[in-house]
Amino acid sequence: MCSSDLGHVTAGIVFGANPGTKPIRYAGIPFFAVTHDPVTRSREFVISSAGFWIHHAGSEWILTAQPALKDAHAPFLKGMLAFNIGTSLMYSGAAVLQMGPPERDPLGMADSLGRRGWPEPVIGVLILGPAVLDAYRFMKPGHAWAAWTSRGLKAALMALVVFTE
Repeated sequence: MCSSDLGHVTAGIVFGANPGTKPIRYAGIPFFAVTHDPVTRSREFVISSAGFWIHHAGSEWILTAQPALKDAHAPFLKGMLAFNIGTSLMYSGAAVLQMGPPERDPLGMADSLGRRGWPEPVIGVLILGPAVLDAYRFMKPGHAWAAWTSRGLKAALMALVVFTE
């Protein structure tokens, strides 16, 4: 279980949703999904988003604590950052293409927004923004606009919870 899964589990526990796991397969690849009892749309949005929120917080911590990470000998931090960015890129692509198992996080987020849900590709683009900006921040440290734009997009992704009904 990785940090994003722990985010989903923690949010599920906070909401009393009895989180668990179930095995799933997609394209012949076995893996697992974090499950939980039915909850309100706003709680579903938080539970589905929690993994991205954990990744965003971790990436912010890494890039703020070591802005020149690219030139540092810090394989663990580089690996954590690469995992966070790579996971967001993968989920973003799945959301834009609307492919993957029905348990995918961007779909849970999209279905929770508005009266009838939002298009999943919109969520995919919103997930893509911080990932691209954090990769840019890693490659070209010292650009305040990139840091603040990334942080703003991450905050906006969290603030979408006000659009749940």
